[in-house]
Amino acid sequence: MTPSDTPETNDNEPVPEGAAEGAKPTRAGFIAVLGAPNAGKSTLVNTIIGTKVSIVSPKVQTTRSIVRGIAMEGQSQLIFVDTPGIFKPNRRMERAMVSAAWTGAADADMVMLLVDARRGFSEDVKAIIDGLLEAKRKAVLVINKVDTVARPSLLDLSADLFDTGAFSDVFMISALKGDGVRDLVDYLAARMPEGPWLFPEDEVSDLPQRLLAAEITREKLFLNLHQELPYSVSIETEAWEERKDGSVRIDQIIYVMRDSQRSIVLGKQGAQIKRIGAAARTELEELLERRVHLFLHVKVAEDWHERRDHYMAWGLDFDA
Repeated sequence: MTPSDTPETNDNEPVPEGAAEGAKPTRAGFIAVLGAPNAGKSTLVNTIIGTKVSIVSPKVQTTRSIVRGIAMEGQSQLIFVDTPGIFKPNRRMERAMVSAAWTGAADADMVMLLVDARRGFSEDVKAIIDGLLEAKRKAVLVINKVDTVARPSLLDLSADLFDTGAFSDVFMISALKGDGVRDLVDYLAARMPEGPWLFPEDEVSDLPQRLLAAEITREKLFLNLHQELPYSVSIETEAWEERKDGSVRIDQIIYVMRDSQRSIVLGKQGAQIKRIGAAARTELEELLERRVHLFLHVKVAEDWHERRDHYMAWGLDFDA
């Protein structure tokens, strides 16, 4: 910091939060996390933040909306924009998801492309790289799940990807185990733009609690229902009641498209919905650090995926 930049006591301008005389300047910036479906984007963001801010599932296309996770690293505030996986879209929702991912990249200070080491240089990855090159946007290449692939194959994959000219640097990590993540975070923190922090120091996400609660329940649906049904459901937090004893009552609607799907979600004598509700309630209590009364209701709405208000709730562009 130069003498002209040093804050003085008689200056009318406030000292940026987190900064003090003689201290390193504060930094803050947005980092878009791009990748093909199921590359491990949400796992990486959750690992860096240290708590769940984005739902995780072994099924592809789990993340629908843009989720921002906030991490503090020294004087740097890193705002990770976990985007939906980028793939070739066919339906309205898929187009909206892919559009949201590219919007997140365009608005970010830095871009990371996460590549699943096992899937390698896939068609989805190639399409994303082509998009980066077209936008003349350099990205940080992050090869994930490196513990599942032999080292010679990793080096070949890294060279093939880097030779495309779309990347400034390469990191090899295991988001699940945390291997290599520390070096990646240090690298990003040092390259954030100088400026005041954009969120409170103790905030880990800008996702509203009502939406986070809906996402948690949707994750449990993904994990418990093995058919294609999870892609045909939507969760809405209909009511959120703060109780005098410190607990919270949450009422959610699970929208499905057909009566047969409603039966699947409910299960025999309601066993499936009870199992989903119990799992969601347990996780919500851990996240909210208080008792949660969760009530799930299943409704048939054939056109829920064509309702503009659903897209607005997720931060998606209905007309994408």
